[in-house]
Amino acid sequence: MSDEYIPFDADPVHSKREREKARALRQTDWWRAQLQQGVCHYCGRQVGADNLTMDHVIPVARGGRSTKGNCVPCCKECNNSKRARTPAEDILSRLFPDG
Repeated sequence: MSDEYIPFDADPVHSKREREKARALRQTDWWRAQLQQGVCHYCGRQVGADNLTMDHVIPVARGGRSTKGNCVPCCKECNNSKRARTPAEDILSRLFPDG
């Protein structure tokens, strides 16, 4: 996997605000229901609720928001792999590791 630089200008005020919203979202019945399924949004593996993390499909660092439509449960492996990329960028980085 390539460690290419993905340019973006992270807004620290936006990031702080959205991370606070994410903490609140994790306390909702909606999020608990997402976790109960125990399935990673990206790889589809059944990993159990305790092994899921919250991922922002459009990363906060890239302007993403902490909303139900942008937050998904995913396994730690997928979350660490994706980092600050969009899902499409993550897939492309795996298909073309030297690109």
